[in-house]
Amino acid sequence: MRHMLIKGLVATAVVAALTGCNNSDDDKVPTTCAEAGSACTTFTVLHTNDNHGRFWENSDGEYGMAARKTLIDSIRAEVSKNGGQTLLLSGGDINTGVPESDLQDAIPDFTGMNKIGYDAMAVGNHEFDNPLSVVDMQRRLAEFPMLAANIYHKDADGNLGERYFDAYKVFDINGLKVAVIGLTTEDTAKIGNPEFISGLEFTDPKTEVAKVIKEIKDAKAADIIFATTHMGHYADGHNGSNAPGDVAMARALKEGDLQVVIGGHSQNPVCMEPGTDNKAYADFKPGDECAPDKQNGTWIMQAHEWGKYVGRADFEYFNGELHLASYKLVPVNMRKLDDAGKKTADLAGTKIEPDAELKELLSYYQEKGQAKLDEVIATTDALLDGERANVRNKQTNLGRMLAMAQSDKVKADFGVMNSGGVRASIQPGNITYRDVLTVQPFGNMVTLNEMTGTEVAAYLGAVGSIQIGSGGYAQITGVKMTIDCVAKTANISVINGENFSPTGTYKFTVPSFNAAGGDGYPKLESPIQTGFVDADLLYSFLKEKQAIKAADYSPIGDIVYENSNSVEGCQL
Repeated sequence: MRHMLIKGLVATAVVAALTGCNNSDDDKVPTTCAEAGSACTTFTVLHTNDNHGRFWENSDGEYGMAARKTLIDSIRAEVSKNGGQTLLLSGGDINTGVPESDLQDAIPDFTGMNKIGYDAMAVGNHEFDNPLSVVDMQRRLAEFPMLAANIYHKDADGNLGERYFDAYKVFDINGLKVAVIGLTTEDTAKIGNPEFISGLEFTDPKTEVAKVIKEIKDAKAADIIFATTHMGHYADGHNGSNAPGDVAMARALKEGDLQVVIGGHSQNPVCMEPGTDNKAYADFKPGDECAPDKQNGTWIMQAHEWGKYVGRADFEYFNGELHLASYKLVPVNMRKLDDAGKKTADLAGTKIEPDAELKELLSYYQEKGQAKLDEVIATTDALLDGERANVRNKQTNLGRMLAMAQSDKVKADFGVMNSGGVRASIQPGNITYRDVLTVQPFGNMVTLNEMTGTEVAAYLGAVGSIQIGSGGYAQITGVKMTIDCVAKTANISVINGENFSPTGTYKFTVPSFNAAGGDGYPKLESPIQTGFVDADLLYSFLKEKQAIKAADYSPIGDIVYENSNSVEGCQL
């Protein structure tokens, strides 16, 4: 199939006439690919990111790796027919998000990527949700390199050893050498599972990419340099509590050193609003045009999440310069949205038939374990809200229910649940084991901790002041308090229905991930491992309750935030 290109995204650079040349047409410096003729190399970069286990299409027939393969095969054929070549990159986070994938260590996802023919991927933070033995298995399974220039082995004294992954790979595209550097967010050190990554060091990507670019240039290994990253895109570089992302990195480099960034991690379509100097996102909907970001001469692209879109960037290279001819986020059987943002029956693009061979192969993994996953364990009379945009920005009924389920189980006084550990909502009606594993896919242990009132106030001051928008934003139940977002203090009035006492002793639950310092939480010295895995605990909680009334877990204004731009959490 042939897709219309967005023309006019980029004005090609006008190169000054060569000194000493005459005015004949033969000596004119070409300003377009057509004028350059055979001296112009055309190629297409295709990209996805944040697959998070979505190897199978959803209930509306959207996305899915089988349809993705059909689309990519079609684009490759079109590009090849026109004399170009394609490069297929992933911005990482293949792991974690869907039970069928999680229970099988993302084997179906890496298998699908092999069949589709990925050329390279950035290593995402969620690649470390599993022990390193699983990561190594996935590296052996992948028929393409997993790249991360800023992840090193370290010894017991903290000294850096060799890189854990390759830093970059050079691709030959019709004689044009393109280096692709891999980079991973520094935040992995706090949002990766500390139990698995204690032997690794995640260095500053801005420093590391400059070092690798110099290495590539000194070796004259490539004509142009790209990066595939898992760092996040934040408009105008406003990253909040997150580690600096692609924008900050591009701005830190010498202009022209890095031509393109293919990103991931923030899970947003990087489509900028015209006329805002790339400081604001467009209100992008499936099928809309998309103008990628450009910072300090570097194009930055990201294709939302889950394989909903395949990013397509068509490039032209002549006169020693790279030009973006067109860019588009091609929807993979995504439905159009109405003005209220709800799905319609119409597709945003052309219907893509799933590749039959790949769909048959993946169906084996999809069907495996279905009986257990579809077990109905409870019902809910209304939505239990775990939507990423909500649970990371305010207290929600599902976030509170998870904190409450954990604290109630071990008879703690209050519960703390990081919003990054809440991965989906639960719809009204039947609740299945599949829902439980979708909401809590990480398999974290629940820890029990005991502190004095003074220590609790200091802890909650640090945790409660983590800014909204990050996975560290805390869902808290059992505490009435005021958080000062500037001073990072907690003024507590009530814990577990009783007046707060600085000299009292209190018990609370928090996932082992956070107890070990994950998400930037204070590291707890001697957390008690309760033996309960978060998903199993939620499963037993729901099965015991059987009928959930969502209103019983609704936010009730127990937490007040001062010196903040938001009443829902700290926003400075």
